[in-house]
Amino acid sequence: MNGTRDRVLALGSWHDDWSGLRVAVLGLGVTGFSVADTLVELGSRVRVIYGSPDVDRERLLDVIGAERFCAPSNPEQLGDLAAFGPDLVVVSPGYRPDHPLTSWAAERGIPVWGDIELGWRLRDKTERIADWICITGTNGKTTTTQLTAHMLLAGGLRAVPAGNIGVPILDALRDPQGYDVIVVELSSFQLERLGTGVGAVSPYASACLNFADDHLDWHGGAEAYWAAKAKVYEHTQVACVYNRADLETERMVEEADVIEGARAVSFGLDSPPPSGFGVVEGILVDRGFHAERHTEAYELVTVAELADRGIAAPHMVQNVLAASALARSRGVEPGEIAQAVLSFQPDRHRAQRLGAVGGVEYIDDSKATNAHAADASLRAMQNVVWIVGGLLKGVDIGELVREHARRLRGVVVIGAERAEVLAALEREATDVPRVEVVPRSEEREDVPEGAAGLVMTEAVRAAASLAQPGDTVLLAPAAASMDQFRDYPDRGRQFQAAVRELG
Repeated sequence: MNGTRDRVLALGSWHDDWSGLRVAVLGLGVTGFSVADTLVELGSRVRVIYGSPDVDRERLLDVIGAERFCAPSNPEQLGDLAAFGPDLVVVSPGYRPDHPLTSWAAERGIPVWGDIELGWRLRDKTERIADWICITGTNGKTTTTQLTAHMLLAGGLRAVPAGNIGVPILDALRDPQGYDVIVVELSSFQLERLGTGVGAVSPYASACLNFADDHLDWHGGAEAYWAAKAKVYEHTQVACVYNRADLETERMVEEADVIEGARAVSFGLDSPPPSGFGVVEGILVDRGFHAERHTEAYELVTVAELADRGIAAPHMVQNVLAASALARSRGVEPGEIAQAVLSFQPDRHRAQRLGAVGGVEYIDDSKATNAHAADASLRAMQNVVWIVGGLLKGVDIGELVREHARRLRGVVVIGAERAEVLAALEREATDVPRVEVVPRSEEREDVPEGAAGLVMTEAVRAAASLAQPGDTVLLAPAAASMDQFRDYPDRGRQFQAAVRELG
C-alpha cells in the first residue's frame, strides 16, 4: 500500500505513468466527468460514484470506458468505494472535508485530491505550459475572472477563464494548442484541497477580492472559511493582489508563504499608494507596474466610461481594478486594459437592469447568493423593494438588514429559511412593510423558458404592490437558490419572466 501511495504522490506530470491506477471519482457533475475523462485518457481504471442519475453523462462514461455506481445513500456509496479499493480518490468541489467517503479514504492513507490539484499535476500536457492566475473572494470572482481573461486576450495572449466559473480546469489543460495563461476562479470548496508537494499550486499572480462570512455551515466556522480563502496566495510567484479596504485580505497576504520576490499589490476606490490601483478624480489609475510608480500613475479608464457600460457601481469598479492589476502583472499595457474594459459585457443575473414597468425599475442580481453580495447591490440604489431569501448557509443577515433598513420601501421574503429572514426584519426594520411568499403545493420544479414559477410570480407581484414610481425592485436574495430553483441563473430567469408577465 505504501508503495502505491508513494507512486501516486510522486505523480507531477501528464507524461508520468498513470496507467493502471485505481481512481475513484466522487460526483458526476461537470467537474466529476472532466476528471473521469482525463484519467481514462491517461490509462487509469476509473470508477465514478455519485448520488443522482444523469442519463447523458452516464452514457458518456460508458463510451469512454469508465465504471460507474449510482446510489442515493452514503452507506451504499461507501460500500462500493471500499469494494473498489482505490489507490486515489478525486472529489468534486461540493464534498465536505468530513464527508464519510473522503474520511474513509483519509483514515486508510489513500490520497484525496480535488480537481485543481489534479490539474496542477497535469498542467504540462502541451509544450505551451500556461501560467495560472488564481482568483477567489466572497463575491465578484466570476466577473473579475472574465475581465482578467478579456484583458489578457486584448494584450495578445492566449488566455481562458476556467475553474469554478464553469469550464473545468482539466478541460482547459487538455486544449491541444495550450494557453499562455489560464485564469482560474477558485471557490472556497476548491481551495480546501489545493494540495501539497508536487501538487501544491503556485500561481503566477493571485487575488482574494474581499472576505465576508459565507458557507460557514460547510467549512465549520468563520476561521476555517478564512483559512481556505487565504490559500489562494500560497506560493504566488509575481503578484499578490488584495483589497486595501478589506483588512482580512491584507492579512492573508501578510501571512502567505510566497515565492521570493512576489509583490503585494493593492486595489481600492481611493487614491492609490505606490504599488496600488485606485481612483483619482474619476479616473482609474495604475501605480503598480511601471518604473515611476512612486511619482506617477498610468490612466486606465474613467468612471464615466464605466457608467456608459453599466459597470460603474462601486463593487464593479473594484472588480475592474483587481482585474487590471492581475493583467498588468502579466504585461498587458494600459491602452489594452482600456480596450478590454470598454468592450466587456457582464453576465446575466449580475445587477442586470431589466427596465421599468409602471415607473418602477427592476434589477436582477440573482448572483447575490450571500449577504456580502447583496450589500454591494443595495448600496448602489435608494428606495428599494427587496426580494430576499433562500438558503442562508449558516449566516445571520441581521447586520445586512440593519445597514440598509433606511433605503427599504418594502421586503418580499422567499425561500426555505424565511423564518430567519423575517426574524431579522422584525429586529432591525420593524416599520418596513413585508410580504412572505409561502410555496404552494403545486409549485413546479422545472419551469419552461419564458415562464415564471409560481413563487417568483407571486414575489414580483407583491414587490410591485409595495413599490412606488421611482423605486427599484431588486432581486438580491443574499442566499443560495437550490431550495426552490435549480441554481441562481434559473432563479434569475424566473424573475425576468415574472417581470415580463407583469409588463
